[in-house]
Amino acid sequence: MSSIKCITFEEELRKNPELKLSDIRILREWCEKQAHLPKIQDVELAVFLHSNYYHIEPTKSTIENYYTCRTHAPELFSNRDIRKVKRLRDTFNVITNFQLEAKTKEGYSIIFSRLIDVDPTHFFYNESANANFMSYEEYLWTHGSTLGQIFVSDVTGFAMGHMGRMNLVTMKKILYYVQNAMPMRLKGVHMINMSPMVEKMYNMMKPLIKDELINLIHFHTSLQSASEYFPIEALPNELGGKAGTLEELKNAKLKKIENFQEWFLQDEKNNRVNESLRIGESKTSNDLFGIDGSFKKLEID
Repeated sequence: MSSIKCITFEEELRKNPELKLSDIRILREWCEKQAHLPKIQDVELAVFLHSNYYHIEPTKSTIENYYTCRTHAPELFSNRDIRKVKRLRDTFNVITNFQLEAKTKEGYSIIFSRLIDVDPTHFFYNESANANFMSYEEYLWTHGSTLGQIFVSDVTGFAMGHMGRMNLVTMKKILYYVQNAMPMRLKGVHMINMSPMVEKMYNMMKPLIKDELINLIHFHTSLQSASEYFPIEALPNELGGKAGTLEELKNAKLKKIENFQEWFLQDEKNNRVNESLRIGESKTSNDLFGIDGSFKKLEID
């Protein structure tokens, strides 16, 4: 991966005065005792620490969940070679997800997503989730830790046909990973151009969402109410912003994904847990994402 410029440990040290070598040493020693975990670089430990506000024990949980989830949800974190997996590559032209250049007044990064192709028959839920995670990971491991992040999702074009192609089991895996394993400081989730259909989708997901995340979710039927959380000029041109057109921003992100391809391949090859080496009982996908009776009975009102 010599041609890929990832964030370095030295850069994380310069960015974050709270980052202590002694904490990295503690985590490294702990990781070495977890035989099932892959080899984890110091820069990765630094990013995990930052996402947990430099608290050691929560960081350990995030590390464990990160690698275990990615091992036991292959539909979300494998088959990522967009040169060979046509459906995944096509998905980057159906839904787009990218970091905006501008930040909020608090200094938080803004991640924007939207359907580009609104035809439901072109929408594949697993591939869409995989593509969104790839987009986030490309930014995370090239830029490193950030003060905080908000997600802005323009739900224009989302229809019953899309919701009918969403899998509840996959939804639970996604939400478990986002809430328990993703190394980020999440500061807000903003849904713009809300519709009754998206509200139904949210109600379907709500039993799986922790209260602390629910408190971060905001619905906006107009950009006026959203403007108190992030600058409208940060958005793509089509939404009244100055960031560039959706097509330009989508293509720029896809180019970054292509350039980061080797990272995805090496991650899938090397950064997974070995359950046969886990101390105590090994974990399965059902242990991690097990579906109880109440979840099975979830229905769309």
